Amino acid sequence: MLKSIVTVIRLHLEELWLRILGYIMRRFLRSAMIVFSWFVVPYSRYTNIKVIRRKLPPIRSHLLEIPAVDLAKLIRTRKIKSEEVVEAYIERCRQVNPLINAIVQDRFEEALEEAREIDNVIAMGINSVESMEELTPLLGIPVTVKESIAVKGMTNQAGRVFKTPQIAKSDAPVVEQIKRSGGIILLVSNTPELCLLWETYNNVTGQTKNPYDLKRTPGGSSGGEAALLASGASLLGLTSDIGGSSRLPAMFSGIWGHKPTPYAVSFKGHHPTSDFPKWGDFFTIAPMTRYAKDLPLLLKCMSDPTGPKLTLDRPISVNGIRFFFMDNDGPSGMMRPLSRDLHAAINRVATDFNAKRVNIRKMKWSLDISLSAMLTMKNIETIYHKTEEGEQPKTVCKETVKYFFGCSDSILPSVIFGHLQNFMKIIPNSRHKHLASIIEALKTEFKEMLGNDGVFLYPTFPNTAHQHYQIYHKLLEPMYMAIFNTLGLPVTNCMIGLDRRNLPMGIQVVANPGQDHLSLAVAREMERRYGGWVRPPSEDSHSSGGSSKQRG
Repeated sequence: MLKSIVTVIRLHLEELWLRILGYIMRRFLRSAMIVFSWFVVPYSRYTNIKVIRRKLPPIRSHLLEIPAVDLAKLIRTRKIKSEEVVEAYIERCRQVNPLINAIVQDRFEEALEEAREIDNVIAMGINSVESMEELTPLLGIPVTVKESIAVKGMTNQAGRVFKTPQIAKSDAPVVEQIKRSGGIILLVSNTPELCLLWETYNNVTGQTKNPYDLKRTPGGSSGGEAALLASGASLLGLTSDIGGSSRLPAMFSGIWGHKPTPYAVSFKGHHPTSDFPKWGDFFTIAPMTRYAKDLPLLLKCMSDPTGPKLTLDRPISVNGIRFFFMDNDGPSGMMRPLSRDLHAAINRVATDFNAKRVNIRKMKWSLDISLSAMLTMKNIETIYHKTEEGEQPKTVCKETVKYFFGCSDSILPSVIFGHLQNFMKIIPNSRHKHLASIIEALKTEFKEMLGNDGVFLYPTFPNTAHQHYQIYHKLLEPMYMAIFNTLGLPVTNCMIGLDRRNLPMGIQVVANPGQDHLSLAVAREMERRYGGWVRPPSEDSHSSGGSSKQRG
């Protein structure tokens, strides 16, 4: 009897200690972000003084504003030629890239040659229109790819400095599938070093800028793709997502990004990678598009034949979908509250879709469980891994000293990632087990709440695109997105209008695993209701900004 009482007391004391430890860590991190802001905000404003406030050239070609679904049909039926489309996108890339700096390497000449071959095959009438639609639904459509995804013959360094260029010797499986579907790879786009930041800059290609305001970031790590899509220089993009890397750029750039159900898309051929058994639970290659109606088409072409089967062709009416929502991470949460415009816009969306407000209490642990899950994964490719013959492995302390003396060829997040991993090693295992139990409880709660006909509306980020480098004092806020990587849920970022500064606003639509078609159907309905992508401000005053009807 006495032994059981002692055991109960010990368990209660252990739980109390874990809660106190968690509270201390959370308050320390929030305080650290406040201190960072004292340095980061002035530095950000200083660096932006040198950025010339210019606007993009106006979009002239009507071909650049046709969704891929419709464009592919026009090509199959010989209404337009693939060569015309590819030429239009190449010209647009050349117009905007000097301003947004999103392209790492292009293959424009090869793409034009492939487009001509496709036009010749279509002209010969060998395959019926129906056959082409079924077997090669992307026939003649240009596609751009994040540089961290292998495209044969193209650079594949993921923003990391190497002594010799790292060229992909073969295509990643997802790129092979896009090519088999008829897609034409146009280029590879910029990413932060090893995709380790929610902003896009590195010491190889430099800094990518947001088309809506060059003083602001398009987000990261898929910021190159997002900037190209938003500026009308791309239509379909292949990106990746481990903590919002496709959704944050999609929000900041006013387009559409989807994190699929885990393992629905092959993640082989991507840098960084890991041999950690549960790597695929968190990480995925993801589609990004300028038009919501193109997401199901691109995802279908990307889907791994050996992975979970997604019912993307099934017609869905949003009238049969149940909606739930939260606009924060709970009363005891750690993330910043939403800006006034975003709060109003998200609550307007919730009202429009008759969403039921819920209070998922364990969402307040989003920060703790997401950081714990991601930073305890082993064997993730970092700058501390040897990658070239004769190269000495880097050490955390030595690289940190080199960085602060201006001698490192890496960016700050890559350097401190090693420190974060070391820090997690001193956290008691009991703490990690406690957080793992919360993860399982949250998975169960979402499974029961959403079923096979429900979606959850949740903020993507608490503010619209900020100025360059300001992510450094907002490093806790991406947990609005990372929580769904941790839970293994499919989620779509949806464009819901512009704020008072004409910057895009977004919202996440979350579904249960395998129910990607629900969030994609809601995305199409949101595009219909709120207008979707808006042309960024251009030198042509008649096409600058966005329509007033799309402002939040």
